[in-house]
Amino acid sequence: MKKLNGIGLKHRKNTENSQTVEYPLPAKVRIPMSMHMGVPCQPTVKVGDTVSVGQKIGDSDAPFSAPIHSGVSGKVIAVSDYRNAMGAVCKAVEIETDGLQTVSDEVKPPEVTDKDSFIKAVRESGACGLGGAGFPTHIKLNPKTPIDTLIINAAECEPYITADYREMIECPEDIIGGINMVKSRLGIKTAKLAIEANKPEAIKNFTEMAKNDDTIDIITLPSSYPQGAEKVIIYNSTGRIVEEGQLPSDQGVIVINVYTIAFLYRYMQTGMPLVTRRLTVDGNAVGEPKNVRAVIGTSFRELLEFCKTDIDAVKKLIGGGPMMGMSIPDMDMPVVKTSNALLAIKTYDERKTSNCIRCGRCVRVCPMGLMPADIDRAYKIKNIEELKTLKVMLCMNCGSCTYVCPANRKLAETNQLAKGLIPRK
Repeated sequence: MKKLNGIGLKHRKNTENSQTVEYPLPAKVRIPMSMHMGVPCQPTVKVGDTVSVGQKIGDSDAPFSAPIHSGVSGKVIAVSDYRNAMGAVCKAVEIETDGLQTVSDEVKPPEVTDKDSFIKAVRESGACGLGGAGFPTHIKLNPKTPIDTLIINAAECEPYITADYREMIECPEDIIGGINMVKSRLGIKTAKLAIEANKPEAIKNFTEMAKNDDTIDIITLPSSYPQGAEKVIIYNSTGRIVEEGQLPSDQGVIVINVYTIAFLYRYMQTGMPLVTRRLTVDGNAVGEPKNVRAVIGTSFRELLEFCKTDIDAVKKLIGGGPMMGMSIPDMDMPVVKTSNALLAIKTYDERKTSNCIRCGRCVRVCPMGLMPADIDRAYKIKNIEELKTLKVMLCMNCGSCTYVCPANRKLAETNQLAKGLIPRK
C-alpha cells in the first residue's frame, strides 16, 4: 500500500532511555478551566475552599467539554482569569498545597455495566486527547456510526518528544489492557497499535505481548513526519481515506493516543482522574533533559529549573514539538492535560523570507496533496472560492511545507489564516 507523503526529520530522541522521574509537589498550582477542545469549564470551588486530590474543581453542562480535577490537596487562594498560548481567556483555580496529598472521597473505581455507563465514566475521568489535540475522549468513543477498527496512535513522530515512548516501555500492560477494554465496551472487532519504526524495542515488546491475540495488530510505520497525524495514520494503517468534512468514525475508525488508552485503563481500576502529566523537557538550553511526571498546574518555570535549564539564555519556549507545538509566551504558564513536551531553545534565529521560486517542494511533501504556494496566492487576494477549490480545509498544519521551503515562506501559517476565511457550517 502506498504511504502518504512526508518529510525526514532528525529524531533527536535524546530522552528515549530516560526513565520517568516524579517532580516534587509544588507549593502552588494554577489549573486552567480549559485544557481541551470545546466549551471551557466553570469553577465549582471558590476562594477559601479546601480541596483534595482527585476532587472535581471545574465542570460544564455542555456536551463538548471535559471536567477538571485537582491533583493536590490544599486551599483555593484565587480564581483568576487565565490567557492560554492561543490567546483565549478562561478561569483558573489557584491552590496552595498543604503537602498532605489527601485523596478525595470522590476517587473510587467507576461502576461500569454497559456502554452508556462506560462513556459516562470516561467523561468523569476528565480524559482528552493526550497526544496534544485535547479532543474530549468521551465524545470520540461515542460516535454515531458503526466502528470496526480501533487505531492506537503510538507514532510520536515529532523530534524530541519521548513521553509516549516511555509510556510504552514503562506501562505496556496498561496499554494492552486499555485496548482490550475499549474493544470490549464498544464492540470493536480489530485494534491496530501503530508504532513508528524508530521504536524497535516497543515494537518487539508489543509483538510478543499480542502474539496470541488475533484481534490486535502491531503496525510498524515508516519513520517519517507526520506519521502521527490522524488522517495519515488512518491511511497508512488501513488504506482508508477520510474525506474533506468527514470524521474518522465516518470511515469506521476511532484513533486514540497511546497515553490516553493507558490512562483510561488505570482510571477504571482506581478512579483517579487525569491530574498528572508526563512530558519531555528538552532543548539546547536544558542542562539535564528528562521525562518528568508533574501535577497538572505546575509552572513550566519550575520544571525548567528542575532540569537545570539556563533560564536567562532561553530565546524560545515551545509547548509540544518543534513542528506543531505552540510558542509559550510566559514561563510561568502551567502544565495542562495536553502538555507532552516543553522545549527550551537558546539559539533561535528568525529566517528571512524571500519570493517563491516555484520549486514545488511544498507540494511534494504535503501528506494531503495540497498546493501550499497556490493557497498562499489565493489567501493574499482573499479568493474564498479558490481556497475551497484548493481544499485548504484539509490542511492539518503539520508544517512540512514551511520546513522544506527554500524561500523560508510561512506556508503552514498562511494555510491556517486561509482556513479562517472559509465560513463554517
